Amino acid sequence: MLSNRRALAALAVALLLVTSGCIGFITGDEPLAFSADPAAVESGAAQDAGYELNDTRPLEINETVEVAGQERQIVATNYLTDYKKSMELGPLGETEVGVFTVVSTPAVEIAGRTLNPIGSYSNARLVQFVQEQYSGMSDIEQVGEENITVQGTEATVTKFAATATLQGQEVDVYIHVTKYRDGEDFIVAIGVYPQQLGGEEENVLSMMRSIEHPSE
Repeated sequence: MLSNRRALAALAVALLLVTSGCIGFITGDEPLAFSADPAAVESGAAQDAGYELNDTRPLEINETVEVAGQERQIVATNYLTDYKKSMELGPLGETEVGVFTVVSTPAVEIAGRTLNPIGSYSNARLVQFVQEQYSGMSDIEQVGEENITVQGTEATVTKFAATATLQGQEVDVYIHVTKYRDGEDFIVAIGVYPQQLGGEEENVLSMMRSIEHPSE
């Protein structure tokens, strides 16, 4: 059901690095490069929640900016790890019903200043950006919030209700978003699933609590 939406939210988050407009300070003739460490869910926790690892891949942002009338370049490497959950639904066969994505993105610190805008974005801002990039998701509304502990850090998980257009049909979904910092990277995790999928919220929270960074 959600196969054509896999990693959509993660890609939207990573694109914030390009659209932020906060990297124009760069000077020098060589590109300034930053790279995150990959993040993932502990394999046993993902299996217990019924999710299968789909892919881990880098997303490199290579942006040329103008500084004092001269072009400068920055390269930022993010990592996306996404999972899928499929179920047998009678005549529909095996259908994808859940997506969970973890994004690691470098903080981009210069002289003690953090320049990655994700560091200052709220969960509501992150999910709004997803909506802006995807015309098939609408009516996003915050419906809950709670704190969890991830890698020894307290993180806020915000729950949103939304409507998604999937295979030509409107489906009510829940979106869970959390963000925290670990070392030199920000970690963003997003879970999306149909509202009628009972018990899935605890599975998503369990996976968020089980994030490992670095994962390699």
